[in-house]
Amino acid sequence: MFGIIFICVCIAVGKMWEEISEPILEPVLRRMKNPFWVQSVSWIFLGFLSVSWLVYVTASLFAKYRHPLRFGNGIVLPLLVLAVLCWEWHQKKRGQKKKQTWIREKKLFQKECIFFLFVTVFAGWWMWYVFHSEGGSLYAGYTVFGDFSPHTAMIRSFSWGNNFPTQYPYFGGEDIKYHFMFQFLTGNLEYLGIPMEVGFSILGTMFFTAMVILVYSAAQWIFGVFSVGVCSVILLCFRSSFSFWRFVWEHLQKQDLWETLRTNTEFIGYTANENWGLWNLNVYLNQRHLAFGMCALGLALLLYLPDLEKACGGSQNGLSWLKTCWFHWESWKSRNWKRAVFAGVILGACVFWNGAVVIAALLILAGMGLFSRAKLDYALTAAIILAASALESSWFIDGKSMDFQLQFGFLADTATVWGVVKYLLALFGIFFPLLIIAAFVIDRFMRCLLLAFTLPLVFAFTVSLTPDLAVNHKYVMISMIFQGIFLAWILWRLWQKDMWRKTVAVLLTFMLTVTGVYDLVVIYKDNDAQHSFQIAKDDDVTLWLKENTDSQDLVLTPQYSFTRVTVSGVMMYCGWPYYAWSAGYPTDYRTAVALQIYQETDEEKLQELVNREDITYIIYEENMEINGEKCYEETIQNTYPLAYTSEDGTLRIYQTGEDA
Repeated sequence: MFGIIFICVCIAVGKMWEEISEPILEPVLRRMKNPFWVQSVSWIFLGFLSVSWLVYVTASLFAKYRHPLRFGNGIVLPLLVLAVLCWEWHQKKRGQKKKQTWIREKKLFQKECIFFLFVTVFAGWWMWYVFHSEGGSLYAGYTVFGDFSPHTAMIRSFSWGNNFPTQYPYFGGEDIKYHFMFQFLTGNLEYLGIPMEVGFSILGTMFFTAMVILVYSAAQWIFGVFSVGVCSVILLCFRSSFSFWRFVWEHLQKQDLWETLRTNTEFIGYTANENWGLWNLNVYLNQRHLAFGMCALGLALLLYLPDLEKACGGSQNGLSWLKTCWFHWESWKSRNWKRAVFAGVILGACVFWNGAVVIAALLILAGMGLFSRAKLDYALTAAIILAASALESSWFIDGKSMDFQLQFGFLADTATVWGVVKYLLALFGIFFPLLIIAAFVIDRFMRCLLLAFTLPLVFAFTVSLTPDLAVNHKYVMISMIFQGIFLAWILWRLWQKDMWRKTVAVLLTFMLTVTGVYDLVVIYKDNDAQHSFQIAKDDDVTLWLKENTDSQDLVLTPQYSFTRVTVSGVMMYCGWPYYAWSAGYPTDYRTAVALQIYQETDEEKLQELVNREDITYIIYEENMEINGEKCYEETIQNTYPLAYTSEDGTLRIYQTGEDA
């Protein structure tokens, strides 16, 4: 009940913000055939963004209490309801409420409704399929459980715990380096009565559809064709690669192709980490905060498109145009400072929703700003984003937020220009060759836009911000999402010609999507009941940890991934190291200390280690190992009292704190 109220308040607040910001969006909406879609996304996005931050900040003021969210929601939601009612009354009194022209082309709107309804059902089914509850158990499929390990732990640290000031559950007792606000939003919904798996699916579906709408709207704005928008979304969902063809050829030679296609449950790929599912629809299923961040990027992109188009118009030749673009005051002076502030605020507020998207947005806007009017507006937007990032980082992170390093080549086998070219061809097939062709047949405005869309990809192949270089894949994907709009246009143009070119369009579409379609088959097969981790929702260990620990407790555990312990949201001393390491935490030290504690034979030394590391509980599970080395219980058992034994007898919890 309260969860539904929260969602309704978010939508109502977002509607208020959308009405306030409508003059800012007006140049974009004027160009849209049916502004309804962009307006709807803007109010949903703005509502959840602003209300979540207000609840989080308010709850953090009551961190000393067991349930800070009780105060966060109890104070913020009534005040927001009052604010919305006052706004509506004020607008009505001033006669500001007017009938808005949200739908201008009804036949097109009907097609869009059918298409977006299909996208919503498609996304919703998959979101629920890979992570759902059934028969009293949580099911996390094999293709998503890895990312869901820290996600669910973070969600439960808010819904069941009091994670203020916020810590990373897989490296408890330290700051938070990972963007966590989407998990906070899901946790708050669970606290208000919507089960974690339901809330996660609702939010994931909602913002994936919102992202799709904005990509479609960008394609509509640029080309004005429904089919181009639809094709752009198809290219977003289904990746291009030569991997499928190589896979088919290899198994044709082995004469086991059909059997392999039927039984295979692993992503195919021949480049580094491709078999992780880094490049397909699985990314949006297990990183649901990515789509949320993409909404901010999409709105900011649409806001600045008119200025770029006007700057690229006219009949000036290239050199004269560049001189005007850079050395004429008209290209620099501010055109709409309110728009600049709006774009900066929504992107700046998303730093801890998805930091990679914010960086990609800065790169894309910088590329657009190079050739656009209103360069001071771009500079103001960037300044607000950077200031917000610095402020939020100083609040949440101790020390550096990023480790900037120049590192050419990304995941290519050889870090050379030719090595990168071969890597791109092997990984993405005909995508980039077709994109190069497109660059020669589009006009100056589109060419400048294509260059801006390429900058996150260039960044991914030249810069590293985290210990795990593979996380740069998000920059590549963001580039390809928007670059795909131009390929969609090429395919549409071919479809408008004779039968021969229609055939070419069909073949190219098939080649661009067949690997992604097969990836979807793998997702389906590798997330069924036989290919999933299952945790009882009423597991005794999970519930005991929920009732007896809080965020001030630091729990020493085996190197857990997705288990009945992690879904309780406890702060682990050192869970599965990859999650914390890839987020920038120094895991080697804690891993060594954890092993030392489990192998210590001297009780005094054990107590010294545990006290030094502020560990309040130790979990021992039968036959556990750390880094392949066996762990022992005897010294722990002789030193600390047993706090709990699991009903199945395989897990024991020892209390080391002052109350032991």
